[in-house]
Parts: sequence; structure tokens; C-alpha cells
Amino acid sequence: MEWVKTQTHAGFNLANSGVKNYPLSGLPVNFEALSLSGPGAYGYAPLVSAIAAKCGVPAECVATAQGTSMANYLAMAGTLDPGDQVLIERPAYPLLWETAEYLGAEVRFFERRPDAGFAMDVDALDKAVTRATRLIVFTNLHNPSCAFTDEATLKRIGALAQSVGARVLVDEVYLDLLFERTPQTAAALGPEFVVTNSLTKVYGLSGLRCGWILGESNLIRKIYRVNDLLGVNNPYVTDQISCVALENLERIAQWSRDLLDRNRALANEFLAATPELDCEPLQTGTVLFPRMDSPVDEFCRLLRERYDTVVTPGCFFGASDRVRIGIGADTNLLAAGLDRIHDALREMSGR
Repeated sequence: MEWVKTQTHAGFNLANSGVKNYPLSGLPVNFEALSLSGPGAYGYAPLVSAIAAKCGVPAECVATAQGTSMANYLAMAGTLDPGDQVLIERPAYPLLWETAEYLGAEVRFFERRPDAGFAMDVDALDKAVTRATRLIVFTNLHNPSCAFTDEATLKRIGALAQSVGARVLVDEVYLDLLFERTPQTAAALGPEFVVTNSLTKVYGLSGLRCGWILGESNLIRKIYRVNDLLGVNNPYVTDQISCVALENLERIAQWSRDLLDRNRALANEFLAATPELDCEPLQTGTVLFPRMDSPVDEFCRLLRERYDTVVTPGCFFGASDRVRIGIGADTNLLAAGLDRIHDALREMSGR
């Protein structure tokens, strides 16, 4: 996260994993009707209701949070004690294991193999689970590969967790990238599931910091009490604007889908013309995660210094031979950035 905040300032930033910012002017907000403060100590009721309706769960099973990262922190803080064993996917978004370590958990990893398309391997997970396991953590869609985990696989993982008295934390912040094919949330599959999500990555609404946790009601109450030590209350103004966003989510989703359809076609053309990157064509999602033979650190340094372009080194995810390339930027910026990646790779291969 420090690298993202300090090292991604470039003319062509392809390190981001979400879609570009949705324009504030596109939200039909009556700013004169907004209030700076109001009721909502344990969730602004209209926002909680809107999230519950979107996700198809009872309102008492929703806790609001400041984005998915805070939602993940609160979910782990509400389910773990120091010394508890946690199983986390690898490659993985680094804040997942860093948060668990910060909370004093014993972190172990299970592999999502590239030769299997980074799919969840329940049999391998079964071998990794022990009687000491208290939480299994993964993303759906997978960050950084965009691999999808279907309901049948989720149910098998839930049964495995139940067999040892563990919970399953699923970060679903990218799941809505399936758009009309988006399945029900894993939280609907049973009380062993805890789910985090937000409006940040799919809808270009990161500035609202509208995140949430879904879980059984006793856990939600505990999570709100944990948040008493941290964020206390969410900003009232952005909670109100988030309600407007949820009311207009279908239209925002179409804007996002149109952008990604254009950009995905562009990205797949780039992959076909760039044999230096080993990556299957992208079917859905907002990132490419190709393997490369060239030294990744050297390539990223060249790309930044000579081509004013930034991508995310795979070492942050536990995959040092890969880079993550975001495709959610403005289409013209993406096209220019991909051209620069192509040129940098050719320069390296010609040395």
C-alpha cells in the first residue's frame, strides 16, 4: 500500500485494479438536501437497507465500513484471536495477510496454481486445513488473476470450514464485474461465510469509501463494537451520497461495463501482439496478470524511468515472475500505456 501511495505517480498509471473514477456530476445528488451529521451510530439505516437489498440479506446481517480494506480488517478482528491459524490464498492481495499478521494470527498459505488458471483447489485446501484453522481467506474474483469461484466450490469450502469449526472470509469486491451473470453473495450460503465488498473497484466510486461486511447477526454486532475503537461513525455526507449511487447502480454498472468491454478488447489485442508476456486472453475483470521471462524489477524500473508508465510488480502478491496490469483506465490512456509496455519489453529483449 505504501508503494501504491508513493510510487505510482506517472503519466500512464496502469497499476490500479479498479475502473477509472465515475464523475460526481453523473450522480443525481441534491447537495442542498445533504446534512453533515445525523443518526447512524451503528450504520446509517437507509444505506444499510440499500446494501441489504442489493445483496439479498437481512439488514441485521450488514455492517458498513470505510471501503473493502477496512471491511477486511473489521471482519478479521471480529473473527480472530491472537495465535489463531489463518489460511490465505497465494498469490494474494498483500493487505489480506498483512492484516492477519497485524492481528497476531498465524498465517499459512494455500496455492492457487497458474497451470490451473488460479482456480481454487479444494482438495489442496483440504490438505492445508488443520484443527487449529479458524479462518480461510480468499478473493472472488481472485485478485490478481480475476479467476472466478463458483457456488459449488464455495459450498465445498464452507463444508470443509465447518468440519474444523472455522469461518470463510470471501472478499467479493470484484465479483460484480460479472455484471448480469453475478451470482448471489457467498454470505447467502451459510453462517460460516463472512463477506466483504464495496462500491470502489467495479463502479469507479472509490471516493465514497462505501464498504460493508455481511455475516451472521451476532458477528455483525461484534464487528460494530470493534469499530468503536477505530472509525466510530462513517462520514454522514458520503453515506447519503452512497444511497444515491446504489439507487443508480444499474446505470453506473452499464457505464463500467462499456468501458471494460472496450478496454478488454484492446488488452487482448495487446497480449496477442506481445509474446514476451505469458497470459491467457482476459474474459472478465480489470487486470492482466502475465508471467514474463525478463527480470520484473528491471522491467518495472525501465518502464517507469524511460516510458513514464507504472504497473504493479507481482512480488507484492507472492508471484515475483509476474506483473499486474490494470485495464480500467480511460481507454486512450490505456492504449498509450500498453504501447509503452510493448516498447519497453522490446527494448529489454534487444539488449
